[in-house]
Amino acid sequence: MSDALTMLRRDLRHNRRNPSTMFGALIAPVLMLLMFVYIFGAATDLGEDYLGYVVPGILVLCIGYSVGQTAVAVATDMNEGIINRFRTMGISRAAVLTGRVLGTVLRTLLCVAIILGLTVLMGYRPHAGVTGWLVVAGIVALAAFAAAWLTTAMGLSVRSVVAASYAALPVTLLPILSSAFSPTGRMSPGVRAFTEHQPYTPIIETLRGALNGTPIGAHLWWAVGWSVAMALGGYLWARARFTRPPTPR
Repeated sequence: MSDALTMLRRDLRHNRRNPSTMFGALIAPVLMLLMFVYIFGAATDLGEDYLGYVVPGILVLCIGYSVGQTAVAVATDMNEGIINRFRTMGISRAAVLTGRVLGTVLRTLLCVAIILGLTVLMGYRPHAGVTGWLVVAGIVALAAFAAAWLTTAMGLSVRSVVAASYAALPVTLLPILSSAFSPTGRMSPGVRAFTEHQPYTPIIETLRGALNGTPIGAHLWWAVGWSVAMALGGYLWARARFTRPPTPR
């Protein structure tokens, strides 16, 4: 834990010295929010309720863009040789990756808080009680934790920083192919089958229910299950890549 906190402080210092990391995680979700609410929102029959409908999807999109930068950061460390240096030091190997993931989760929570503040300025009024806000915070943190492990593994698996940015695209853009911007019942059968059975849809529906005070149902358990599965798969993949002998890059 001590080693992990040391690596977390390293990651937070990098974020403070490179504010473009935070800006990059915010700019796309903010643009998508403004575009869908003020341009496409008028074309839906949800009317003024569309802002409340779209906010959970924007929050998950923020998670995707925030953790997508983790793959780039990890690939940069690999190419600069610092990961190989960490392998030779008397520190916990798990701590090197855990510190990076925890830093990503903290950055993601801050980005999500900023996005929520912006939506309130736009007129959004959440109806979440204490339990609802706890569910929102827990699901956002868990989803960010899971996606961060996946993108960390991707950053360790590629040979260049450019390749890392492309490798993380599925995690970054998958929220768009979900119920983020349109109810799945209005989609064509093939698209609907995909969106209803991909990881981000139950996460978005859980956030939507918690924020708007509507029933969540089984979405909560699917959201937790998908997140735990992604976190475990990403962790095992990242550990396997990290413990392998270094290869020339």
